[in-house]
Amino acid sequence: MSRRIVTLAERPGLVGKVAFWQWDAWGRQRGRRLESVAHDVRPLTKQNSAEEGFVLLDAGDPVATACLTSDDLDTRPDLSPWLASVFVEPAYRGRGHATALVGAVEQAALARGHSTLWLFTWDTMPLYARLGWETVGRETHHGSEVTLMRRQLG
Repeated sequence: MSRRIVTLAERPGLVGKVAFWQWDAWGRQRGRRLESVAHDVRPLTKQNSAEEGFVLLDAGDPVATACLTSDDLDTRPDLSPWLASVFVEPAYRGRGHATALVGAVEQAALARGHSTLWLFTWDTMPLYARLGWETVGRETHHGSEVTLMRRQLG
């Protein structure tokens, strides 16, 4: 398997693909427009930003994404930074791509001097628990209950 992780700063042409994945997975059901999601993703193309978007290429094809963001959960503006928008194309799941992307985001956060990283999830707690994340509690996100998780880095 030939797998490589690139950043959106390196490959800004992937913004449309990442925006579509995010919109299709989470934005569509909330009534967001694809253009609005793309607008939110574009800043991740900036070099040396506090936030960063990652794309995993499998045999050269973009198949998965994850982001390091400053904020991700409206009810917890006190927490930062966040592992966000982890998505793997369904046909490519079960190959360790999400694990590789989570590791890339953790390393990026650590390189920026962060000792703690946050995420929330509806249903993938077992994956993150296997990767060393701990459940902190429950929160509400757009009317749905989610699990808040934390990872101590370094």
